[in-house]
Amino acid sequence: MKHEVAVIGGGIVGLATAYYVTEKYPGRSVIVVEKEDDVARHQTRHNSGVIHSGIYYRPGSLMAENCRIGRDALVDFCEREHVAFDVCGKVIVAVEEQERAVLRGILERGRANGIRCELIGADALRDREPYCAGIEAVLVPDAGIVDFAAMARRMAEIVVGRGHAIRTRSEVVGIVSRNAAVFLETTTGPVEADVVVNCGGLYADRLARMSGAEPGVLIVPFRGEYYELHESARHLCRHLIYPVPDPEYPFLGVHFTPTVDGRVECGPSAVMAFAREGYRFGSINYGELMEAIRFKGFRRLAARNWKRGVAEIFQSLSKRRYLSAARRLLPELGVDDLLPSPSGVRALALRPDGSFVDDFLILESGRVVNVCNAPSPAATAALNIGRLIGEKVAARF
Repeated sequence: MKHEVAVIGGGIVGLATAYYVTEKYPGRSVIVVEKEDDVARHQTRHNSGVIHSGIYYRPGSLMAENCRIGRDALVDFCEREHVAFDVCGKVIVAVEEQERAVLRGILERGRANGIRCELIGADALRDREPYCAGIEAVLVPDAGIVDFAAMARRMAEIVVGRGHAIRTRSEVVGIVSRNAAVFLETTTGPVEADVVVNCGGLYADRLARMSGAEPGVLIVPFRGEYYELHESARHLCRHLIYPVPDPEYPFLGVHFTPTVDGRVECGPSAVMAFAREGYRFGSINYGELMEAIRFKGFRRLAARNWKRGVAEIFQSLSKRRYLSAARRLLPELGVDDLLPSPSGVRALALRPDGSFVDDFLILESGRVVNVCNAPSPAATAALNIGRLIGEKVAARF
């Protein structure tokens, strides 16, 4: 059977694309091809579950625009489809005097992006988070928490309910464009489609090259390691608590996240993984590791940031070092308050010059639309990213 659209990847962005196309163009046949035995097995399932507001991102960027609009679409979807979420708000906290300037820069960026946010002093911070250390903070009331995996599963149910297919345990091993169609070679047999959307996440660059495109980037995996607060320590965090991020580093630092099931997570760290699916420290794929080491962009990144990288590895290996980072925000935490929690792996697109792509990267090549970079806040923005991709797909019908 030939389909109008084939989506590679059953993560939240791929499913949001299928959701949009099947809603907007109900007469078009859509299939989602997923290599795992179920949807939402990787970045969608293993993230911190935060509904981002869009405060951090460069004004005018795809991240800023899609996050703001996508966040509203997410809330509407979750209310309508009864997916657990809570718009609890968050604080971005300056602990030291030298962090004030960066904090105020975040405030101005948020205002430029049309985000509700305000600067609050130490007393107001303490009223909101009594156990949090800080001299100043930005309050972002529209941030929140959600079960992204449940949201993705619900989208999958709707897509199937509309009469379309989701084929699991089906890894794409070849992509060929021929005679006004694209042929996917998969481990469960061929798939023919008019248009293909690559939402392959950790493997998006490989799939793009498989299709004949050159994305100009290499996906480098970074493992985010989490702890969970012991039940007796959960009272220390009421809402989302974030540090002021390092503007030279593409991560937001160790922060505290309540979850919709009543737990509180602490993290993540940011350690380069030695495999694209390297969820544990000892997980090594030597072929993927050598692929990264041979890439000149990685060598340039390592030369500039090796001290930070070593520090992250030591923090990963030492619970007490992790605790030290966490106690900058919640000083009353003790070592026994941190319980191990599952890790996640974040796919980051690295350029040959050693810089990370700081925006979503969507490349069109013939009848294939490649989503080559969709890190956080892609989950929050997914419904609007799905609309954006869907419009590109519709132009090829």
